[in-house]
Order: sequence, then structure tokens, then C-alpha cells
Amino acid sequence: MKRIIMMVLRNLLVVPYGWIKLCWYASHVDRYTEEERYKLLKYIDARANKGGNIVIDAHGVENIPKENGFIFYPNHQGLYDVLAILDACPVPFSVVAKKEVGDIPFLKQVFACMKAFIIDREDIKQSMQVIINVTKEVKAGRNYLIFAEGTRSKQGNHPQEFKGGSFKAAMKARCPIVPVALIDSYKSFDTGSISKLTVQVHFLKPMPYEEYKDMKSVEIAEEVRRRIEHAIQENGGWD
Repeated sequence: MKRIIMMVLRNLLVVPYGWIKLCWYASHVDRYTEEERYKLLKYIDARANKGGNIVIDAHGVENIPKENGFIFYPNHQGLYDVLAILDACPVPFSVVAKKEVGDIPFLKQVFACMKAFIIDREDIKQSMQVIINVTKEVKAGRNYLIFAEGTRSKQGNHPQEFKGGSFKAAMKARCPIVPVALIDSYKSFDTGSISKLTVQVHFLKPMPYEEYKDMKSVEIAEEVRRRIEHAIQENGGWD
């Protein structure tokens, strides 16, 4: 919370403008292209990071597929995760967000600008419809981000179990799976510190459909988790 307050205070002169414009875009998403909306989100994100004393250390950007229609699968550390990846990623993407965060001010507007899908994990029928919708959009060339853990890890840089069902959309869309390793993202909002913080974002080599087509969803989940854990270990994130 302290860092969020610092983000606002250090951008006090631009907060009203940024907030009004974000709300306007969120309420009129179809008036703007995905690139225009993404550009606004990256601008706001960059200002927030600078004000919050956060540096994004991005690696493996060259691993992001050149053709759209892929899904990011990062480890999940907290509310800041999407903002970290947003800063690091040069191409637009959307997200599948759980219902519990769908109404949090600012995130609600960000998700609206992304045309994100909000998933109710308690509603199986609605969850299946989200998978169907994401599959259609990925096939049509949109990129998505899905947190396969379902909820954030309470052990910092140590990922929890990745759920096989989270990979159903990728399997149905036959799209590249891009594992993303986040290091120290949880320290942004989930600690009381406001000291300078570096958050690492590692885009790992994508798994093309040919690589995982004969695997079960739980096997894909375990392999993606293994690659992310390895990247975290290699880059000093293992406590």
C-alpha cells in the first residue's frame, strides 16, 4: 500500500489526466484500436513504475512469438504481476483475471481496456465458456495471459502447482505457450517497503503446439512450471 501511495504522490500532476483518460478508454473500448489502448496502458504503467521506484529488468523479449495468437503463462506472485509484464512486453495482450480482482479500482479499468475475461472459478459453466472464448480469440490472432496457479503464491518466488485446466485454451487453439518467470514481483505491493526495487521478467522460449500436442494438460502444466522454476533458480530468485 505504501508504494501505491508513493506512485500516486509522485505523479500527482498527471494522475487526474491519466485517470480520466483511462476511464474514458475503459468505457469506450470499441472506439480505439488494441494498439491505441495498449499504448495508453504502457504510458500509465511506466509513470507508475517510475513514481513507485520500480525498475523492470526484462529478458528474453526476443522469445515472444513474431506472429500474434499465443498465450503467456507466468508464475503468479500478486496484483503487480500483470503490470510488470505489461511494462516488459512490446506487443498487446489481454488477460484472464479471477472475479476477486475484477472490481478493484484501476485494475478494473485496465482489464476493461484490455478486453479481459473475468473468470468465476466457482462457476464451472462460466469457466468453460471463458476457455471457449479465449480459444476463439487466440485463433483470431489475439494474445492472452493466464495464471496457471489460479491464485498467487504465498511463498514469494516459489511457484505453486500449475493447474492442467489452465492449458485447455492453448491446447484447443493449438497456439504457442510462452512461459514467463517473474522474480520479486510480490515485493512491489505485498511488502511495506518503498525502497528501490528491481522486478525481473523472463520470457522463456515458447513451446509450439508440435512440442506439446501429445502431452496431457497436467504434463504440460508441470513442464511449464519446471521451466519457470529453473529460470528463477538460475537468476537468483530462489531464497
